Amino acid sequence: MMEGIIVRGRGGFYTVRDGNGEEFVLRAKKKFRRQKISPLVGDRVYFTPGEGKEEGKEEDGWLEEILPRDSQCLRPPVANISLLCIVAAPRPAPDWLLVDKLLIFARKQNIKTLLILNKMDLPGSDETTELARAMYAKADTDVRCVSAQSGQDLENLKTCLSGHICCFSGQSGVGKSTLLNALFGLAQETGDISRKIQRGKNTTRHAELFTFGDIRVIDTPGFSLLELDEVFDPVLLQDYYPEFEAYAGQCRFAPCYHGSEPGCAVLQAVKEGKIHPDRMERYHTLLADCRQSWRNRYD
Repeated sequence: MMEGIIVRGRGGFYTVRDGNGEEFVLRAKKKFRRQKISPLVGDRVYFTPGEGKEEGKEEDGWLEEILPRDSQCLRPPVANISLLCIVAAPRPAPDWLLVDKLLIFARKQNIKTLLILNKMDLPGSDETTELARAMYAKADTDVRCVSAQSGQDLENLKTCLSGHICCFSGQSGVGKSTLLNALFGLAQETGDISRKIQRGKNTTRHAELFTFGDIRVIDTPGFSLLELDEVFDPVLLQDYYPEFEAYAGQCRFAPCYHGSEPGCAVLQAVKEGKIHPDRMERYHTLLADCRQSWRNRYD
């Protein structure tokens, strides 16, 4: 058997690239279905290559084994990433709740994050930048402002990606594929914003891994909806908010959900301007969702 990494998967066939850069088209063995395991782009695998189209031989090879994953995301469905690049832009209007959910997913998986604000050449970019930096100043994620059109700060962004398996994720229309084209000279299909609904048109339809020296990047389809994929005790939600850590143990009640409890140190920090109120408001939205899911966990 040979070892490689899945770089794309379409229609039940998986393209695997070995250490020499050679690619093989493979099918997954039925055992993965029985084990309820789906091969993902980014998976390290053992495989048996096919033998071509000669008579009596198997044309396509087989995925034999998926090696243990360092991380796994369901939305987007990728494996083994070490840096989640969350892309937003002034247009379409940023969905900060989606950004927060992606940050939670990453923190649960111990994946480093980078918030990339693209289209900084557009009107309104200064306001978007100011708001993002204020909301995420203590959220343990860097904010990088770039423009795929003008080339603003792209070389510095490349430095941030160096040595990582990166996944570009975010809303449709924020320019993920355009950004990859500008960074690495690709020719990914790109789209524009729907004038009617002011939302992005999804041009990337499948996750795909690209390699550029010591940078490996997974481009993924954009999306607008993301649900927390795991039911967990709502009190644990605060563990995924780094800005709350400074106030651990300072609340009047324990445990404290930082919802509406009197004597809550986190709520007091919001009043004092130490935690951004918009970020806290979205936390309360997610806390309500977690509580509802927790109450219905046995239904």
